Amino acid sequence: MDIALLLFGFIFMLAGIIGSFLPVLPGPPISWLGLLLLFLTSVIPQDWLFLGITLAIALFVFALDYIIPAMGTKKFGGSKAGMIGTTLGLLVALLFPVLGVFGIIIWPFVGAFLGEILNKADKKTALKAAFGSFLGFITGTFLKFMVSIVFLGLFIAKAWEYKEALFPYFK
Repeated sequence: MDIALLLFGFIFMLAGIIGSFLPVLPGPPISWLGLLLLFLTSVIPQDWLFLGITLAIALFVFALDYIIPAMGTKKFGGSKAGMIGTTLGLLVALLFPVLGVFGIIIWPFVGAFLGEILNKADKKTALKAAFGSFLGFITGTFLKFMVSIVFLGLFIAKAWEYKEALFPYFK
């Protein structure tokens, strides 16, 4: 059972990292579930303080992911249409990877710009708001990614610390 929990925990870790870029998956909370599964094994001692702190961090970053793009858009004079355009641009980049890796950067910006234009903003205002929305989106994504990577590092370090107990066949 411990191996299954370890394996599913690792899968949750990877899903959390992927979720850092996908707006439909909450990256850090999914990564945190991977940590929880690791600590539910019979081998690793349960550390509820550690789990509580990492859960608080995951939920805080999850909340910030909604606040940061709004702050960026508002600071640069944008509207909710620009934020929606950013999200739609990201979905286009993920579903139709026409521009490859650069699509993750270009399409959210284009989406924010089009969202502002459709919201009847002039081109200069739309460009400025699109930049703000895009900057907020990139900041939130980077923050989620970094937290998920740190959680993965903690997962690997803890599993490595108890590797002999988790994998008694490899002694």
